[in-house]
Amino acid sequence: MGFVSEWVQYGERREYTGYAAKPVQPASGLPAVLVLQEIFGVDEHIQDVADRLARAGYAAFAPDLFSRNGQRPAHLTPERIEAAKSFMEQLPSPGWRDIHVRNQALSVYPQEQQNHIMETIEGMFAATAPAQHLEQILATSRFVQEQYAATKGAKFAALGFCMGGALSGYFAVHEPRLSCAVVFYGNPPAIETAASVQCPVIGFYGQLDTAITEKIPAFAEAMKKHGKSFEYHVYDETPHAFFNDTRKSYRIKASRDAYSRSLDFLNRHLGS
Repeated sequence: MGFVSEWVQYGERREYTGYAAKPVQPASGLPAVLVLQEIFGVDEHIQDVADRLARAGYAAFAPDLFSRNGQRPAHLTPERIEAAKSFMEQLPSPGWRDIHVRNQALSVYPQEQQNHIMETIEGMFAATAPAQHLEQILATSRFVQEQYAATKGAKFAALGFCMGGALSGYFAVHEPRLSCAVVFYGNPPAIETAASVQCPVIGFYGQLDTAITEKIPAFAEAMKKHGKSFEYHVYDETPHAFFNDTRKSYRIKASRDAYSRSLDFLNRHLGS
């Protein structure tokens, strides 16, 4: 199926930017999927995920959480993020947040490059708390529900990765119109908010990603206690970010299974 993509300005003052991908036909009535970014922004990988969903028959919309009024801060431009990502890929995953490990690895770089990489890493990590993005995500849901011609009045879902995965679950607590939420290796919402989850949730996690995965059984129990629908899958010997095929953490078998299950889940909750 052919699809088209574009960057869209939206919001009350057109202060937000998002990447949209949708099938060529039909022109309206398409179910929408909000694709929520990793810490690396709406990069090549996130745009590719949106394109895949468009080929599957959805209108995908990826809000750029780093952009305001069409611009990003200097330390979060795509070029700066790509440089920081290349550096981070050299580190063991636990070393990302360990300033001593980072500083030791950075010491071989020229000082200005060290400063730029560190500033960008700190800026990306500072952006991971879901609450700081809720206003934009709610504005995005209003846009796809009320204004965007392709999806106006249709059902919509959230699907996110890492920080976007956490945001997808957090959004399920705060948006009663959301039909379902898909979480890829994101921290679950606080257990005490489980009673407020508004829709079915599915999650995909790597066994080796213990900082996140070990929190999931307690959240699942809380969801069950409150009669909420939460299905989750933990892939053996699999790290964080296993779905991102631009990174060394990519695992094809887990990715294939998780994507198949995601499409089935979306079809169940958005298909009618």
